Amino acid sequence: MDICKTYENASKCSANSKLMECFMVLSTQAQKISIATLCGLFGMLCIFENSVVLYLIFSSPGTRRKPSYIFISSLALADLLASIIFVGSFVNFHVLNETDSSKELFLLKLGGVNTSFTASLSSLLLTAVDRYVSISRPSEYKLLVTRKRAWAALGVLWAMCVTTASLPILGWNCCTLNSTCSELFPFVDDNYLSSWVCLVMVLLGCIVYAYTHVLWRAHQHVAYMGKHQAQVGKQNTRMRMDVMLAKTLVMVLTVLVLCWSPVLILMIYSIFAKLTNHLRKVFAFCSVLCLLNSMVNPIIYALRSKELFSSLRAVFFRVKRRLRGTDDSPEADSAHKSSVVETVCEDEVRGADHEAS
Repeated sequence: MDICKTYENASKCSANSKLMECFMVLSTQAQKISIATLCGLFGMLCIFENSVVLYLIFSSPGTRRKPSYIFISSLALADLLASIIFVGSFVNFHVLNETDSSKELFLLKLGGVNTSFTASLSSLLLTAVDRYVSISRPSEYKLLVTRKRAWAALGVLWAMCVTTASLPILGWNCCTLNSTCSELFPFVDDNYLSSWVCLVMVLLGCIVYAYTHVLWRAHQHVAYMGKHQAQVGKQNTRMRMDVMLAKTLVMVLTVLVLCWSPVLILMIYSIFAKLTNHLRKVFAFCSVLCLLNSMVNPIIYALRSKELFSSLRAVFFRVKRRLRGTDDSPEADSAHKSSVVETVCEDEVRGADHEAS
């Protein structure tokens, strides 16, 4: 294991297979089985959920034209890619202990994981900005957030993520630069890891700020409508939606912080101090929390949407009808009508936001 002790000296980078063995920190069969089980379970659920979300969004003309669902589809795509690439590379490395990859192939896999998780967080930021604009400037929402601008924002987002993730394989790695290497990832330069952590923290900070503002505005709506009980109908409906929104946002922020904080804290710690093997094992298990976040995202952002849930019900009843071999399904028709009503009502709710403010 001498090569592990001298890994910070980039001259040892030529011994790829022995070097990579230093990062295979799962020493017992129980640890490997635990990681494989968690990755397999979270990965399959993540793939299934995000595939369903993408199908529901793009199979309905009413949802695929809306900027908010365009952002959610980007989130679902990023989480889908994250689950496939992360589970494949993570299990292959830590559980199967495959070391036959070259430095370039390893950095390419790491770049794929980097791209998908960064794109997931960036899509969360666009979703947060979308909701920030919808509640802070509801009367101008349709003018400010258009389909063209939504697709342009996604183009910039994915280009930025791919470019950032490609930097190590393009030359920003400790072997090429003969610089200090990370203790968490083979061949990764410490300065690159610091820059990526800063980028992620900026994204998380912006998400927290946007949702905190939305939460504050929702609280204002609840307080306002509590004082004006004379107009019962529309205001009570709006107040219930604001309470639901507040609960959703608390859930969003809680899951986001719980899933990403352990990994980021250990990354920051590794930049300034030496890591023990125990902390490396902790980091390996904490990395699975990022996959858990990708699994939970569809439930929080998509399937809690009444419109998408109505579409899901319609799909379920269509499948049920085909299995039974019947032609008529009142439940499916009802679910379809409910989805159409939700599409119309969403525009009316944004108008109600403007009136209440």
